[in-house]
Parts: sequence; structure tokens; C-alpha cells
Amino acid sequence: MRRASPILLALATGGCAVLDQGFLNAAGPVADHERTLFVTVAIVLIFVVTPVLLLAPLFAWHYRLANTRHAYRPHWGFSWWVEGLIWIPPVAIVVGLSVLLWRWTIIDDPYRPLPGGPPLEVEAVALDWKWLFLYPGAGPGGRGIATVDRLVIPAGRPVHLRLTSGTVMQSFMVPRLAGQIYAMAGMTTQLNLAAHRPGRYAGRNTQFDGDGFARARFEVVALPPAAYTAWTARAATTPGRLDAAALARLDRRALPTGPAVFGDVPAGLFDRIVAAHGGTGHHQMAAPR
Repeated sequence: MRRASPILLALATGGCAVLDQGFLNAAGPVADHERTLFVTVAIVLIFVVTPVLLLAPLFAWHYRLANTRHAYRPHWGFSWWVEGLIWIPPVAIVVGLSVLLWRWTIIDDPYRPLPGGPPLEVEAVALDWKWLFLYPGAGPGGRGIATVDRLVIPAGRPVHLRLTSGTVMQSFMVPRLAGQIYAMAGMTTQLNLAAHRPGRYAGRNTQFDGDGFARARFEVVALPPAAYTAWTARAATTPGRLDAAALARLDRRALPTGPAVFGDVPAGLFDRIVAAHGGTGHHQMAAPR
């Protein structure tokens, strides 16, 4: 029993960590909407399943073999109230959920801009097994900034992501901020997200893409606006240009040694990556959250 206790404790604390990193612990407007929808649907489904869970054992107990005084002898006949009880609640639930989901699907369209002012434009490229984030025109010199496996954003400001893949199809997801969106070679998708407050939020690719899949993770760091401006100024002075040689090294099928920053990024790099895989850079493929 003593040996089993640490295992049970690890499972319990691990489960709490999963909840902390999920949309139930939302830190952005999109995740807030998803949590509200999840709770609403869960309440409706509890209302649906509770009568079944209560009545099934009650009927089994009442009409048990030992209860000879209450034998089941049905008298078949048409009954309006029974028919209404059978059909009206299920139809009302289906119609209600359909309207609710239709409305929330429009609200949480990943392509729909978020309120709060002009968004920060970021471009994301999925690689094996890492994410490359491009900030076109960022920094004092406007030469652009690039980061690997760390997406830095200002808290309280909308962020507009354009995504593509430089390899196989992958799926971008930051549970506490937004749902998932696919990234495919030669195509671009979009995702709008925001963080309510400064913090660090776990993100990862949820589409299996080979041996390094389990260890490939990235981090979203939300900074106060002033701190974000200071970070872009520092990042712009980082030595190193994301030229063809550096991009070829990143494109190798290997895990990165850690987050990296490039202070000089060629203009139009994202569109060239899309075009190199047969795309135009303008095709948009909608995907659910």
C-alpha cells in the first residue's frame, strides 16, 4: 500500500494539472466562450440522462422476480400524455441545442476578428517538431522578428495568426486561449485569440506527426503592453538572421534545444514558405475549433 500511495498521488496531481492547463481554466475570450458552451451542454445532458439513471434501477428493483405483488401486466393503448412525454422533451432539447450550437459556431469562428482594437499580426509555421513564429515588421528597425517554440504576445490585445506547415499537416492548439486549427503545407489558415492577463500558457501540436510528437511543445507568453514593447526592442537586437541556411537547420526533423530568437527576418518569408509547397499564400481552408 505504501508503494501504491505515491502512484495514486501522482495520478491525482497530474489530473489537476491537466484541468489547470485546459479550457476550464480559461484565460482568454475564446476559451471563455468554449467553457460556457461546454458547461451549458453538460447541464442539458445531465437533465437528459438523470431520469434514465434514476428510473432504470427503480424499475428493475420494483419489478424484481421476488416482488410477486407487482407483476408487470401492461395494458396497451394510446395515451396523449405518454406520447407527449416521449416526444416533446427530446424534440425541444434537440432544437434548443441546435440553435445554441449554431449561434456559438458563428461567435467562435476562428476566422472572426476579436474586439479590442487592431490585432497583432503573427505568422506561424509548423515544422518537425517545432513551431516557428514570425512577427513581420516588428521591432524598432521593422526588419521583423522570429521565435521558435515561444509565442510572445501583449496581454489584453487581440492576436491574428496566419498558419501554414512546412511539413505534414499539424494542428495548433493553446487550450487556455483558443481551440485548435489545422496547418497544412501550401495552404494558410487563420486563428484569432487573446489573453486576458499576463501569464504563460501551454500549447502544442495535437496532430500526430512522427517520433518527436510527444515532446514537441511550445509556450505562449502574454506580457503587459509595456513589457511586450520592451521585449520586441530587445529581440530586434538579437544577432542572427533567419536566412536560407538557418531555415534549413530548423526544417530538419529534430527537436529544438530550446526557444530561439532571430532579430532579422526577410520580408515575405511566410508567403514564400507557402508557395514553396505548392500554395499561393492566399488559399484559406476553414477548420473547426
